[in-house]
Amino acid sequence: MKGYKTLWHPVFLIGLLLLWGCQGKENHKPETLQATESKKAASEDSGAAEAQEMGYDLPVEEKDRQEAEDECQNAMEKVKETYLNNGCGGASGGAIGGETAELMLEELKELGSPAADLGFGYNMKNYESMDSFLSSSLKGKEGEVTLYELYPDGGVGRKKFRFDGRHMFVWYTNATWSKSDTPSISETSYTRIKDWVYTEKGWFSYELPEAPDITDSIMNGNTTIRVRPIKEEYREIAAKYLRPVGYQGNNLFCSNWDEDHMEELDYNGLFQYLYPMEYQKSFPSDQYGEGIPREEFESLLSKYLPVTGEQLKQYAVYDPEGQRYGWARLGCGNYIPNAFGNSEPEITDMRENEDGTVTLTVDAVCVMTGNDKAMSHELTVRFTEEEGIQYVRNQVLGDGLERIPEYQRRLTFPISSLSCPIKVWYT
Repeated sequence: MKGYKTLWHPVFLIGLLLLWGCQGKENHKPETLQATESKKAASEDSGAAEAQEMGYDLPVEEKDRQEAEDECQNAMEKVKETYLNNGCGGASGGAIGGETAELMLEELKELGSPAADLGFGYNMKNYESMDSFLSSSLKGKEGEVTLYELYPDGGVGRKKFRFDGRHMFVWYTNATWSKSDTPSISETSYTRIKDWVYTEKGWFSYELPEAPDITDSIMNGNTTIRVRPIKEEYREIAAKYLRPVGYQGNNLFCSNWDEDHMEELDYNGLFQYLYPMEYQKSFPSDQYGEGIPREEFESLLSKYLPVTGEQLKQYAVYDPEGQRYGWARLGCGNYIPNAFGNSEPEITDMRENEDGTVTLTVDAVCVMTGNDKAMSHELTVRFTEEEGIQYVRNQVLGDGLERIPEYQRRLTFPISSLSCPIKVWYT
C-alpha cells in the first residue's frame, strides 16, 4: 500500500497540471490578439464618436427609416406611369426631358409636400410650407418639413428637414429605377447640417459635413434650392435663352460688349452653346476635332449676335487656308474649374426699350457656394420671329467683374503665330 501511494501521487499531480494548463489556454487569449481586438474596438468607438461629433452617419430609428422609405416608394409609384409613358425607362437609361419633368412635378405636388426638380429650373410646388419652415427656423422656432426632389434620371429623393431650435437635420432617402422599371431604395441617411442660410430672395442653401463614406453628389457639399417662385415669364425666358449659355466656357454674360465693341467675346467657345439652341440637339464635339467650317460658324454666330463674317474672321481664331474656325474641348490645358462657372442666370427685372429691344436684369446665382448674387448684369436682347432671339449687348453691373474669376479663353494664340499643324491644337 505504501508503494501504491508513492506511485499514484505524482501521476495525480501531473494530471492536475495538465488540466489546469488546458483550462488556462481556453480562458485566456494571447496578449497580441487581445491588444488587436482592443484597438479595433477603440477605433470603431472613435469612428462612431467622430461621426456623432461631425454630424454625419447619425443613427436612424427603425420607425423613421420605415416611414422615409415607404413615403419615397409611394412618391415613385405616383410618377411611375408618366415616367414610363414618356419613354424614360428600360433601354433609354432613365433620362427625362423638361416636359416629362414638369408632368412628374405636378404629380408629386399632389402628395401635399413641397416638390422641386434638380436640373430644369421649374418653380417649387407647394413652396409655402417650405418657406414657412425656413422663415420660422431663422427665428429659432422648432419645426420640420418634407421635401421631394425630382432628379434628371427620373429618380426621387425624399428629404425631411427638422430644426430643433439650434441645429438643422435632414433625413435623406433616395429611390432609383431598376432595369425592370421598378422603384428601388438606394440610400437612407440622417445628417446634422453643418451650415445653412435662407436668403431674402428665397434661396435655401445648406452645407453638409464632409463624411468620408458619402460619395453621392446630391448629399455632399453645398446644396442650393430655389424656394420662393419667380415670375413665370422670367423663368421661361431664362430657361430657354440664358441657362443653355450660362457662365462656363464662354464670356457672353460675364463681359462688357455692345454692337460697336464685339472684339472681346470668345466666339470659338460660344459656338458650342448656341448650337443646341439652334438645332435642338446636343453639341457633337467629335464632329469638330479639325475645326468648324467657316460658313457654318459664321451663319450661327451672326444669327444670334450683331456680328458679321468679316468681324468674326478678325476677332475669332480662324484658319484662312483651311477655311475653318478653331474649337477645343474644355480641359486641364485651357480651363481652371471654379464654382462661378456653374452659376445659374436668374432674371430679376425686365424692361422694354424704345427701339424694340428688351433689357433683362440678371443675377448670377452660384449654386455651389450658396451665393444668390455672385454678380449682376444687364443683358439686352431682341426677340425675333418664331421664338428666336438675338443678344444685342451686355453690361456687368457694379464691381461684378472684380468679384468673379477672370475669364480664360479656350484658344489664345492667333492663327498666324502657330508653327504646329492646326489639327494638333484643335483636338
